[in-house]
Amino acid sequence: MLPKELLPCHHVTMVSQTPVPVELIRDASAALARTVDGLDAQQWREPSLLPGWTRAHVVAHLALNAEGLERAVSGVHTGRARPMYDSPEARDADIEELAGESPSVLRERLLAGSECLARALDGLTETDLADTFERTPGGQVMHAGAVPLMRLREVEIHHVDLDAGYSPVSWSEDFRRALIASMAKRPYAEPFRVVAEDLATAWDLGDPDGPGERPVVSGDSSDLGWWLTGRGEGAGLVSDTGALPRIEPW
Repeated sequence: MLPKELLPCHHVTMVSQTPVPVELIRDASAALARTVDGLDAQQWREPSLLPGWTRAHVVAHLALNAEGLERAVSGVHTGRARPMYDSPEARDADIEELAGESPSVLRERLLAGSECLARALDGLTETDLADTFERTPGGQVMHAGAVPLMRLREVEIHHVDLDAGYSPVSWSEDFRRALIASMAKRPYAEPFRVVAEDLATAWDLGDPDGPGERPVVSGDSSDLGWWLTGRGEGAGLVSDTGALPRIEPW
């Protein structure tokens, strides 16, 4: 079963199409591989930061996410549309099955899936980027042009979810900017503003036609990015109202 408290990233309906160099995904994938290579047999079966998932589940999810995106992107490029997953149930079952495999199998699937996806993205044309595919048959529709950022977020955020020494502080400035900008496109119950003090940059979140005076949440971009994904309690952040806005799990 999926962890219900923190849903994996692709459940977000609106996805920014902010351009992301494929090389940035390769770098993030390489960093993830180094962390995975450092896990011993016991650590693979220990809990991750995602409720109900071990570290093996997180790696299985990332491997299957890469494979699913590669399938969809290749279908876009060849003109034969294919969904990421055959069904939500099949996806969940595949994660459970792969999570039960040996670390060597999990590692190989992760590395192979990541490389195949990077190659597929390299092959996309400008026309391909405007095309769409379905997450599951009849389900959420996504633009091929959004895939690079989607995958980068999957890798970087779930790398932290492994709880194996990689943290939001490890994120590059480019990723922190892209993450917060994409989170600003989510719906929120009440509008507010976030200020990344280390980047000297602010974003308005929520209804753009909302009140001019918005609560302001300020702090380091790594803390803001982590909190905006629905993780943590907002440690390191300060709100001018004394209370942080409610953030739904992502």
